[in-house]
Amino acid sequence: MAIKSIKDKKRLPIEIDLTGPDGNAFVLLGKAKNLAKQLYPKDLGFEKQIIEEMTSGDYDNLLDVFDKYFGSFVTLYR
Repeated sequence: MAIKSIKDKKRLPIEIDLTGPDGNAFVLLGKAKNLAKQLYPKDLGFEKQIIEEMTSGDYDNLLDVFDKYFGSFVTLYR
């Protein structure tokens, strides 16, 4: 059994419907930026690295990279 904070209950799990407005590439980039700041606050360059990797290809690449870094925290629905 895991003991979790009540604050986590309100934030997790994060679910994103890719068929709606949250599926827009710019919205996903913004979410990735915010998540990177929250999850890796001490590594300032990591946020920029993730965004560069997400924008280095097409939309499917963006989703793959998002899932690579945030897949354990965020569920994406198509």
